[in-house]
Amino acid sequence: MLFRDLSLNVAPGELVAIIGESGSGKSTLLNMAAGLDTYDSGQILIGGEDLALMDDRGLTDLRRRRIGFVFQAFHILPYLTLRRNVALPLALATVDPRDIAARAEAMLDAVGLGARGDDYARDLSGGELQRIAIARALIHKPSLILADEPTGNLDSETATRVLNLFADSVRKSASAGVLVTHSAAAAAIADRTLMLTATGLSPADAS
Repeated sequence: MLFRDLSLNVAPGELVAIIGESGSGKSTLLNMAAGLDTYDSGQILIGGEDLALMDDRGLTDLRRRRIGFVFQAFHILPYLTLRRNVALPLALATVDPRDIAARAEAMLDAVGLGARGDDYARDLSGGELQRIAIARALIHKPSLILADEPTGNLDSETATRVLNLFADSVRKSASAGVLVTHSAAAAAIADRTLMLTATGLSPADAS
């Protein structure tokens, strides 16, 4: 995928939606922002940290500290309780267990599943799984939250509820949020909507 003259700044607490046709590079752009895909030139800064200056170990550490992910496929572990699924990023970052428990409970409450921490992911609906995914993405207080078609597997009513929760969570946490989607309805929750084309990023309503 080739990007030229592409520039994007996302402020803390701002949610930016990026729309484009299938194959336009939306997911590739997210992967580059997360340090998962490499690039030949240019600069990607997250909280002042330059991804191009990091080795694989540094990029892994950056993702643990500063980036939250919400995927279309959820990636929730069915054999773990909801509490342990949500707490997983903190466990990987070796946070104090007492702090982990308190923060996991707070995030479950925030997504409306506080009474179900001992339930297993296999017992949840699609919308509930996506709410757990949002809680997991936010628990380590990331600087950047990346969402790749997060409601593609949900019915329209559930998708609307999940998108509103996602947007509200980004703004309350003061994280920078980037949502890529092919859906104009999903993009409507964002503070800005940009179109990704071969010529770069531009306001979606630009003529």
